[in-house]
Amino acid sequence: MAVSEQAQPVSGAVKGRQRRAREEELLVWPDLVFIEFIAAVLFTITLAILAVMVDAVLLDRANPAVTPNPSKAPWYFLNLQELLLHMHPALAGVIVPTVALIALGAIPYFDTSNEGQGEWLSTPRAWPNLIVGSIVGFVGTMLLIFYDASSHVRLYEWIANPGTSKFLSNGDLNPSFNGWPESLAFLKSLRSIETELNWPDALTSIPVGEKILRTDLLGLPAIPLEINVAKVIVEQIIPVSTMIGLPILLSIVAWKVGLAQTKRDHMILQFSGFIAVFVILTIVGTFFRGEGLELVPYTIYSHG
Repeated sequence: MAVSEQAQPVSGAVKGRQRRAREEELLVWPDLVFIEFIAAVLFTITLAILAVMVDAVLLDRANPAVTPNPSKAPWYFLNLQELLLHMHPALAGVIVPTVALIALGAIPYFDTSNEGQGEWLSTPRAWPNLIVGSIVGFVGTMLLIFYDASSHVRLYEWIANPGTSKFLSNGDLNPSFNGWPESLAFLKSLRSIETELNWPDALTSIPVGEKILRTDLLGLPAIPLEINVAKVIVEQIIPVSTMIGLPILLSIVAWKVGLAQTKRDHMILQFSGFIAVFVILTIVGTFFRGEGLELVPYTIYSHG
């Protein structure tokens, strides 16, 4: 009686699958849990030693009648607080974080390639894209922050007035001091576009509630809504255009020069830039926002 042949696998994937050897496996116990346990013990001991040897930096008892200056959010929200200085609060506090989270969650649906799955930076151009994205995110964010803090104005005045003080000994302005050109006053910072340009009154107070959103015609209370075009441009249009336009421009340039050729290349490029921006905003908000949230070095140790 002929022996029937062994049934073949139903697919090539099943047929090609080989049983992994024991030495190639990584078990949760003891391989992973034991290492995590040792790390937790060492971390706890280190934290206990630091708690005994280093005094905590504590400020005065909280007083609800006194607002600290500067008043800062927890460190993990300082990046958003930094954004609040440059755009509309609703945009910085709600819309931008929401869009960022949605975009991060959409990456797997955009990059559907199975090549190099489960491996860090497996594509041939992964490292160059990571480096370029990080550098562009870091430098671009710092330049925008410096611009909005009018650092370029102080640099110009320092170069144009070598060894000359801006103020006299009696506190008056030095007449020989060459300041920032008045014709370019609107370029001092982003907010200067609103404050230094002579906007027509018709554009600074558009009564939308009275002219367009006529809720009173429906028997509802009237909406006292007025639109300031200058404020909308400064707080919404320019920030949104910058946050959308610069990443798109980065991808286009990277594609043109042959740096980013695949979807994964672009995702690595953009994600690296996003992380760099996130870190820089957190660092600036933590260590370089002093009293009045001015761009100056700041540490809690000097305010204890």
